[in-house]
Amino acid sequence: MLARLTPRLVSVAAAAALLGSLLTFAAPSSARAAVPDTIPLKLTNNSGRGEPVYVYTIGTSLTSGQQGWADANGTFHPWPAGNVPPVPAPDASIPGPAAGQSKTIRIPKFSGRIYFSYGQKLVFKLATGGLVQPAVQNPSDPNRDILFNWSEYTLNDSGLWLNSTQVDMFSAPYAVGVQRADGSTVNTGHLEPGGYNAVFDALRAQPGGWAGLVQTRSDGTVLRALSPGHGVGNGALPASVLDDYINRVWRKYATATLTVTPFADQPGTKYYGRVSGDLMNFTNAAGAVVTSFQKPDADSVFGCHKLLDAPNDAVRGPLSRTLCAGFNRSTLLVNPTQPDTSAANFYQDAVTNHYARAVHARMADGKAYAFAFDDVGQHESLVHDGSPRQAYLTLDPFS
Repeated sequence: MLARLTPRLVSVAAAAALLGSLLTFAAPSSARAAVPDTIPLKLTNNSGRGEPVYVYTIGTSLTSGQQGWADANGTFHPWPAGNVPPVPAPDASIPGPAAGQSKTIRIPKFSGRIYFSYGQKLVFKLATGGLVQPAVQNPSDPNRDILFNWSEYTLNDSGLWLNSTQVDMFSAPYAVGVQRADGSTVNTGHLEPGGYNAVFDALRAQPGGWAGLVQTRSDGTVLRALSPGHGVGNGALPASVLDDYINRVWRKYATATLTVTPFADQPGTKYYGRVSGDLMNFTNAAGAVVTSFQKPDADSVFGCHKLLDAPNDAVRGPLSRTLCAGFNRSTLLVNPTQPDTSAANFYQDAVTNHYARAVHARMADGKAYAFAFDDVGQHESLVHDGSPRQAYLTLDPFS
């Protein structure tokens, strides 16, 4: 569910646009209406780093629909008006816990992000359209040399959805968790021992430009690996990196049928894809064309957008989600029935999303949000509870 809300967020303004999707799929029930306006978030710093940590809770209020930030008590503050050029935003930082310590703050009913940075405060600005968030794929972004990361969450009357995300980048390691109504606790997002460095090593060793995703500071500090969509966008990764696989898929389904069952709880709902020229046309059981997709490029595949746009509808969006997952995981040639939800089949082709492959391979539980629709088949790093007692964000070691 959260994939509909946050992994594709590029600005807080996007949260407002996606709010309707949340309410469509998570309508409040009377049993859950008692979710409080704020819940505690326990921040634990196991990073082993000595720099100060700064934390930010930023998003769209689900009470008022306004964009803003929350302080340590969970009190909402709307952003003031922006300008052109963008002007500095108010300092929304919360001092985080020192290494080896914990700190509890409160988070409100938001659709947004929890940022954290090491050593320096992040730079946020306000434009006329709202908050300008860090975009480190741009070499001139003021946050380019800051070590930081973020989690994404939605808290509403139906509960909490909290994830760890690598949709935009792989950086400072962390995990998320929730204490359920029954007192049990679940978490996800931890890397296996040595996993942090192993992801960067895997990208550096992968031929074809994947090493270009790794960003370092002038002092040699490794800051992050950009997601391949951002890498294609800024030229770090060749735009042709997936052409061979995409061409083979198009050739295959010119003479074969791709069968998609987009809803796990609706096995009778099937669509049938065949390629004709540059189009893959999907028909329903009656043989009527319901939607068509142009032959995608790498940017469309990595971002699950543009030629693989996924509107929040009952047909095109679910089909696009399935195609996006199949292309990123390179399962479309080995399985004409999609989605393929068996992790054993993922990333086996030589031409694949090697970033997602490297990230998933180093996660302790195998789960990650390495691309926007990594929740297809429930392979995402997400915790959820309808009546959460407490949320957790743990800053993990850099090893």
